[in-house]
Amino acid sequence: MVVRSCRRAAFAALALSQLMLAGCSEEPASAVAVPAEPAKVWSTKDLFASDAAWGEEYQALEAMIPKLATAKGTLGKDAATLLAFLDARSLVLKRGARLTIYANLISDENISNAANLERKQKAQTLLTKFNEATSWMQPEILALGAETIARFEAEAPKLKDVHGFMLADTLRAAPHTLSPDEENLIAMFGDVFAQPGNVYRILANSELPFPTVTLSDGKPVRLDQAAYSRLRALPDRADRKRVFDGFWSMWKSYQNTLGANLAAYVIRNVTMARARHFPNALSAALFGDNMPEAVYRQLVAQVNAGLPTLHRYLRLRKRLLGITDDMGYYDIYPPMFKNDKAFPLKESMDLTLAAVQPLGLEYVEALTNGFSAEWQHVFPQEGKASGAYMSGGAYDVHPYVLLNHNDDYDSLSTLAHEWGHAIHSVFSNKYQPFEKSDYSTFTAETAAITNEILLQDYLYKNATTREDKLFYLGEALETLRGTFFRQVMFAEFQANLHDAVEKGEQLSGEKMTAIYCDLLKRYHGEKEGVMKIDPTYCAEWTFVPHFYYGFYVYQYATSMTGAAYFAEQISQKGEPAAQNYLNLLKAGGSDFPYELYKRAGLDMASSEPYQALLRRMNTIMDEMEMLLAEQPSQPAEAPAPSGQ
Repeated sequence: MVVRSCRRAAFAALALSQLMLAGCSEEPASAVAVPAEPAKVWSTKDLFASDAAWGEEYQALEAMIPKLATAKGTLGKDAATLLAFLDARSLVLKRGARLTIYANLISDENISNAANLERKQKAQTLLTKFNEATSWMQPEILALGAETIARFEAEAPKLKDVHGFMLADTLRAAPHTLSPDEENLIAMFGDVFAQPGNVYRILANSELPFPTVTLSDGKPVRLDQAAYSRLRALPDRADRKRVFDGFWSMWKSYQNTLGANLAAYVIRNVTMARARHFPNALSAALFGDNMPEAVYRQLVAQVNAGLPTLHRYLRLRKRLLGITDDMGYYDIYPPMFKNDKAFPLKESMDLTLAAVQPLGLEYVEALTNGFSAEWQHVFPQEGKASGAYMSGGAYDVHPYVLLNHNDDYDSLSTLAHEWGHAIHSVFSNKYQPFEKSDYSTFTAETAAITNEILLQDYLYKNATTREDKLFYLGEALETLRGTFFRQVMFAEFQANLHDAVEKGEQLSGEKMTAIYCDLLKRYHGEKEGVMKIDPTYCAEWTFVPHFYYGFYVYQYATSMTGAAYFAEQISQKGEPAAQNYLNLLKAGGSDFPYELYKRAGLDMASSEPYQALLRRMNTIMDEMEMLLAEQPSQPAEAPAPSGQ
């Protein structure tokens, strides 16, 4: 590797080698700079001037929603009638999204404030009223049929231009839509179907008897989930083993209870897929995005073929941690390298701007404009919601970003990630009508992770010491392990459970542990002598809440795969590849994500995108091996970020 010096949650959504040379420009792509003192708190006045103004809008929407129900039975009258209804529905959705986002943002500023919570609940109640008022729409459109819809679109071109994608998507569901009585019967079981997830959450978050262990310093520690996440990376290896032994022994003692619970959820999915005439539960889960099952299967196959790359990383990790006996599962979390460098807000913004220079002037200016405005709530404060997110559903306004910035590397990476989401929304809202602006998770995470990859590469190229370079490479490797390999292991486990039920096999907690143990050993190379898996840790599946979210986790891996592919293309081909990537962001939700990717030159059902990610991971390890062979370096003068 050549080293050069030079990281939609609204009303509308609820209603339903060169790999690391994605280089820096010698000159910044934008002359606009981030203010010396960036805004640290968002302005909700861009949504509503006051709580009173929000209340007035709530009352207006509350009056508009019942009028939507009066159109029932009229959509087949003519094209003008259908268009008028869909336009009215879109207006309510758009204004409702703005209303909901305001309530959510205000509430997240202080989640303990009762008035804020009540406002948020009112917005949720409005959503329920909207769903009730329009529940007849899909069956009525299906009853019209494709021929009538095509004729109406010819008579009123706006129907196709603005609402065509939604209409086609609705008609696509015809083979899987049951009679009104059958649909009503299924709807009646909604609360029943939700119980496995509810049971898991109650057990995991409040009722399980979390154990207490005594660490090497003599202090007892209660191992709840937060403590486990913190202590699993302890530097003392014996302490890590104590944490793992205590935590997973407790979970394993509940494997039969949690196995029966998860089996009920899997059986529900299989039963519903059969009732709706899908070939299997996976096809049913992928139907919403019109995602070919081949994408899921190809992802799993390519990750299994790429396990030698993961095993190479684990061997490298073992060496760096100084482990001389068998590597254990409790050795995957401690950092390989330390870095105490601070990344204050202004520097984090400047570094992110410098990192995304390869994406071109339009992207850099959009990000600079966002950084320069009151779009984000940056620092932790008492009562503020934890974590980070981007809310981009306020179509006529702008995205909002919640951070809890702590001036560390994770905060820098999170800032780059969430602002990747934000600029995706900026472009989608700018280039698509409201009706086609709501994009899929499948593309959303690629927009965020591409920023993370560009940032990792920029930081590495501009690092002034061997130790800093090793730290950035190590962080990149661990992200690939956790987001690509680990999530696909979860995805394969989910597929195996559903496949077993579809074959008529019975599932128990013990059987689930055996299935998961086989995966854990294969992914972590026990047969190859890479890692020894303690059977107790094979109960890890009992701990993972995502198994109650449908076939969801695979999208983390596909998004990282897409990001690695686009970063590679941009580094090799420059501006044409960057424009191709931006076109994907600008397309928003105008088509299904698989088709949008193909339009950008990426077939996620083929092997090539996954090979790009594996090449990236091996390239990182090649460079790390070379650096490890060098003597520790002395700090040199750091070059200024090219985005300043």
